[in-house]
Amino acid sequence: MSCPICEKRKGARFCPAKGETICAVCCGTGREVTIDCTPDCPHLLAAHRYEDEHPRSLPRDTPLLDVNLPSDVVHAHQQLMAALAFAIAKFCATQPSATDSDVLTGMQALAETYKTLRSGIYYEKPPDTHLPRELYAALTALLAEAKQQQAERSNSSAIKDSDIFSVLVFLYRMGLLRTNGRPRSRRFIEFLRRQFPEAPELKREESRIIVP
Repeated sequence: MSCPICEKRKGARFCPAKGETICAVCCGTGREVTIDCTPDCPHLLAAHRYEDEHPRSLPRDTPLLDVNLPSDVVHAHQQLMAALAFAIAKFCATQPSATDSDVLTGMQALAETYKTLRSGIYYEKPPDTHLPRELYAALTALLAEAKQQQAERSNSSAIKDSDIFSVLVFLYRMGLLRTNGRPRSRRFIEFLRRQFPEAPELKREESRIIVP
């Protein structure tokens, strides 16, 4: 049988997203671009393993790349970082169409907001598109609640805006390095999900892939 996508080459790989056998060329060129790949597709996982062995570098004009982060940002703010990472993973679990690009857009916008707060100016510009804007709102609410809870505890120090900014930039850079830049990539989202294997909110149904 010929590939149902190009209708030229012979089908060689079963595509779980299409439910059909497609050719290797269409699999490689359409993967996470025109094909909304399932996270447990063996061909997708093999491609991701290859990408892990060949990490990409970030362009010099990448937003927030010029920010100097404290060397102890990970150790000093583990709870805040875990809370934000879990909130992102949970948001994406309820929004299956969310991609790495949506997450990065929302995080960048929130980091830019906290960048202005560090200088004593409040300038907020949520993303224009729906999912990044929803994630921006969810993370904003989480941070506001965390600040309020700490303010109510007399024995704990308040979360500084500069600390939140550093954590957001760190997670944003992590996302840039974890994703592969393809339009429908969810590599970063899946990475965050795997950090909380016991969380019931992030559980996914067992794979139903049946390779012919």
